[in-house]
Amino acid sequence: MIEAYFHQETPVAIVAKQLKRGRQTIYNVYNFLKCGGTALEYLEQYKENKRRCGRTEIIFPAEEKEYIAKRSTEGWTPDVIIGRAERTFSCSVSTLYRRFKTGEFNVLHLPMQGKRKPNGYYLSN
Repeated sequence: MIEAYFHQETPVAIVAKQLKRGRQTIYNVYNFLKCGGTALEYLEQYKENKRRCGRTEIIFPAEEKEYIAKRSTEGWTPDVIIGRAERTFSCSVSTLYRRFKTGEFNVLHLPMQGKRKPNGYYLSN
């Protein structure tokens, strides 16, 4: 689409307004096309650049994994494991909970959380 506007020599401001995109985006494509590239090549380069974006995944060292697994089998919650600050960890409490949820650590080793009494307990007595 932008390539067609480029070949018609339509001004960037008009193209940006019609496509409801920022002028900088249109300029990026125009400059790529001026250098001899095609819209498909621009798209491939864009996707390759986007693939490198984002936070790199946290990988636990073996000793951290062992420590977390050992403490969770002892009945410690992730809050306690990180909160006691016996050692430094490469993640936060929420990340550690997420790792339990995804199955990296065994959820069954965590202490059971829940209500002690069912709904309506106090009304029936």
